[in-house]
Amino acid sequence: MAIHILSPQLANQIAAGEVVERPASVIKELVENSLDAGSTQIDIDLEQGGCKLIRIRDNGCGIAKDELALALARHATSKISTLDDLDAIVSLGFRGEALASISSVSRLTLTSRTTNQSEAWQVYAEGRDMTPTIKPAAHPVGSTVEVLDLFYNTPARRRFLKTEKTEFMHIEEFVRRIALARPDVTFNLQHNGKLVKQYRSSSLEKRVELVCGRAFMQKAVKLDWQHDDLLIQGWVASSETSELQYFYVNGRVIKDKLLNHALRQAYISRTNEQQSYVVFLQIDPKQVDVNVHPAKHEVRFHEARLVHDFVYQAIVMALESNLPIVDDKVALAPNRQAAGENIFDHPSNPKPNLSSNQPAKKVTSHIKENALYAQLVNVVNEPEKKSTERLQPPLLSQDDKQITSSQKAVIDALFPKRNSPLQSLQQQIDCSSLVQFGRVLTVIQPDIALLEKYEDNQQKLMLMNLPIAQQRVTAIKLLSQESEKLLIPLTILINHKEQQTLANYKPQLLFLGFDFHVEKAKLYLQNVPKMLRTMNWQQLLPALIAFISSSEQVTLDPTIIASWLANQCDDSRTVSWSVAKVIQLLAQLEQIDTNLLQQETFLHTLDISLFTQSFLS
Repeated sequence: MAIHILSPQLANQIAAGEVVERPASVIKELVENSLDAGSTQIDIDLEQGGCKLIRIRDNGCGIAKDELALALARHATSKISTLDDLDAIVSLGFRGEALASISSVSRLTLTSRTTNQSEAWQVYAEGRDMTPTIKPAAHPVGSTVEVLDLFYNTPARRRFLKTEKTEFMHIEEFVRRIALARPDVTFNLQHNGKLVKQYRSSSLEKRVELVCGRAFMQKAVKLDWQHDDLLIQGWVASSETSELQYFYVNGRVIKDKLLNHALRQAYISRTNEQQSYVVFLQIDPKQVDVNVHPAKHEVRFHEARLVHDFVYQAIVMALESNLPIVDDKVALAPNRQAAGENIFDHPSNPKPNLSSNQPAKKVTSHIKENALYAQLVNVVNEPEKKSTERLQPPLLSQDDKQITSSQKAVIDALFPKRNSPLQSLQQQIDCSSLVQFGRVLTVIQPDIALLEKYEDNQQKLMLMNLPIAQQRVTAIKLLSQESEKLLIPLTILINHKEQQTLANYKPQLLFLGFDFHVEKAKLYLQNVPKMLRTMNWQQLLPALIAFISSSEQVTLDPTIIASWLANQCDDSRTVSWSVAKVIQLLAQLEQIDTNLLQQETFLHTLDISLFTQSFLS
């Protein structure tokens, strides 16, 4: 067959396959046109689930007589005119394909009147020849579109339609969705001559209660958060029975993969509950592309990660703000996740498990043990100069004058100056053993390790509390951590007492990597310690302020705050400890100054003589 141009009728029917799937698709396109025309009341009248008749009447601006025939032509629209308009679409429709596609698979009549016309005009077209016929008619200001015998000329498409009840259920669901998006518009839905649904013009809250039910509104938490040109509003809830899921971007009903992922991650901790939400996201039209799906259900964001994190954090904040307080310890969840999996939520790759349940055999040579340390800990030797630089205490700022004498004393106490740099971990390993803690014999309880060490040819056995040791490592690392900026600054309300507390302890918090400012009873958190970047600061920050306020100490130095933070973010109690993981922990402890470790809190020496006497007796 030679290449040729398709006829307009065939081209429109092909286009109708993408736009018109079922009667609900027709109603969607026509109702969106009515909303774009500025209508405040839309009447939808159906027969036989929309397969026999669909009539949409509105009180919008109407279509002039000279444009009626053009309105049924393909790629004819009043919504956009230039390529720049396509980059910032604010209307629901813009392609100019809907009326042409619908008229190609049905018998369509369009009657309309504008305010400056004394009479209305009607245009008729059907799929057989699609030649429009215009004649005068009686009609108020606005438009009425009648669609008869949908798919009458495409029997194969008509056979794929479901029962009348099923098709009407799809229509009813669409009307609910569009009614939520436009509470200022009255919607009347009739089926086979009976008024089925009526949504009168009202406020958004009343419209949500009318559509979703009072039970949803009683359980839901109101959502209202803004960051730059991003604004998210609505209601979120979690329920074991109902599942109401409505998401809108700039008033458009959306089923987008990126947004669905953010919502799933926000509800991930609620395994036995259903997602229930009505969320409205407002964004600069230039930052979103709606021209990516035939039915406009999906969108593409220019800053996808920012939008993903913004939605995720907003939903998590709203859900957790309504959680009952069960324990004094704050339940923590990840603060945000990128557009994809969060690597911080997964444990590191497991290392070879060396007899986690059986005691290790006593060896006379440390060659194998040294090799294991070298395998588990990847240490790169650096020049002596760089090693010395790492020992220098972190400064609050580049300006030394901003550090007070009390802060300088704290820094000197935490980071004592050394005449020679510490040995690298690799050098310690090569010296036949890690002399400070010895070697690991076994893990005798889920979180207790048995260590062996020789001093003056005498064997010494020690028990190590692994969670507490891990907390000490985290706390000390916090004292030398870099600060990292939050992608979306956190904003919470604080009272006068909390403002005073933050003002008093701002130097200590700055030392740990926090950066914030207070303005009109609002705290704006901008930077946090890097290793705590994924924490849920919506919960953790108020808890931190409460901890500082309730402290009885006259001066709360950064070490105490760091220890508290390490305890809050501790997940070591859920770790399945093995000999290999304990060796990793020992390797980290060996690099820390013994003056900071506080070994007595997690390391206890066993008196072997008591066991010997008991055995001999």
